[in-house]
Amino acid sequence: MPLPDTFLWGGGIAASQAEGAWREGGRGPAVSDVSKHRPNADPKDYAAQHHVSLASIEAAMYDPDPTYYAKRRGIDFYHRYPEDLAMFAEMGFSVLRVSIAWSRLYPTGEESEPNEEGVAFYLSLFEEMRAKGIQPLVTLAHYDAPLHLAVTYNGWTDRRLIGLFERFARTCFERFGHLVTLWLSFNEIDSVLRHPFTSGAIIEEKVEGSLEQACYTALHHQLVASARITASLHELHPDAKLGCMLTMLTTYPLTCHPDDVAATQAKERLKYLSSDVQAGGAYSPLALRALAQRGVTIPIEQGDLDVLRENTVDFVSFSYYMSMTESVDPTVERTPGNTVFGVKNPYLPSTDWGWQIDPVGLRISLLALYDRYRKPLFIVENGVGMRDVLTEDGKVHDDYRIAYLRSHLAEMITAVDEGVELLGYACWSPIDTVSLSTSQMSKRYGFIYVDQDDEGRGSGERIRKDSFDWYRKVIASNGADLQ
Repeated sequence: MPLPDTFLWGGGIAASQAEGAWREGGRGPAVSDVSKHRPNADPKDYAAQHHVSLASIEAAMYDPDPTYYAKRRGIDFYHRYPEDLAMFAEMGFSVLRVSIAWSRLYPTGEESEPNEEGVAFYLSLFEEMRAKGIQPLVTLAHYDAPLHLAVTYNGWTDRRLIGLFERFARTCFERFGHLVTLWLSFNEIDSVLRHPFTSGAIIEEKVEGSLEQACYTALHHQLVASARITASLHELHPDAKLGCMLTMLTTYPLTCHPDDVAATQAKERLKYLSSDVQAGGAYSPLALRALAQRGVTIPIEQGDLDVLRENTVDFVSFSYYMSMTESVDPTVERTPGNTVFGVKNPYLPSTDWGWQIDPVGLRISLLALYDRYRKPLFIVENGVGMRDVLTEDGKVHDDYRIAYLRSHLAEMITAVDEGVELLGYACWSPIDTVSLSTSQMSKRYGFIYVDQDDEGRGSGERIRKDSFDWYRKVIASNGADLQ
């Protein structure tokens, strides 16, 4: 059965990984600006790559050199977006996921009025997208909270960020709502539990007590903020849609031993905690009990449960790159994935960064999510990071990327055939950007090669890879031609 004619094809990028121009247009420093590429660290060691402290933040802000602070420069999308959008339109994109840098509109997060230069930039961006027939899908929080909020309040551990984020979101809805009808609140909202600083602006040494408790406190505040801005959007633009976005880490038992199955079930229960709240309107009692047994409580205040229940999301979006397995055996081999470590699946191949490749897992994920929430779904991240090589004749032959995407899209289409309501597919990412996890350029995802290395050397030229023409054909056929 073919995909519906309304199916949205495209890709996604984030302001913190693509825009650059970190000191232009009135933008304030963000947590992403102190994220440092560490060339001597193991790229599979996510914790080592992402460690920050008060001292490292201070050192970073006194260091104007962007060489190892790659997210400060991104790929210069801030200046080159017309050229990049033209190439996305050439592929036939009907949707592009982007994010709005909070500190470009509110440099510290606490201003009473937005920075008009920032507003003007995003107006121009969205108008250009619309002119090229590309619908914006806009994420409000994508790993770049104003640095001031981290240093002053320790990020989302402080409930005051709810109101500050509401003001930012309402500004976006008021100023861009005539151009944007599809919104996401928090990128991979569950990720605050895995990288507190990047996702929650939490500085670990400022935490009093348990870091795990601080992370769940921050998560609750983000969930309340998401529900409140859902109400604001529906008030201002009744026809607009707001979705949640989770990291889909589908996990299998390593063996059929009941203990492995039980351990997997326990892991999955907490994996769905955020989406259960955003899509279902309430915390799972089993998840709350599991957290209580670990000494974690959710800081629910009067009115929180009502706002969560009354303002569920319109659709569920997610990232999917790989699956994981679980086992109670402490001796089994573990491997990295999307900011997590899991037990290695012996039946699956892995990338150079240790991420296991599991196309069938995408179909399993789609069926599980749709069966659980019965809301429209949207794949907003899926792709593979590889070390692409630019040949002497100026080409990039990335058959491995085509093979990865072909196999995943085939499973996606099978899930739709089985009854899943799917709004669209936005690959990560259509153009090479700075890696979230390692701040590398050499970990490349795009259909478009950007001539820039890990230290920022290169022309910045955009070069079409072999996968560019392949994806154009896929879109033109609405998924019917994957060859």
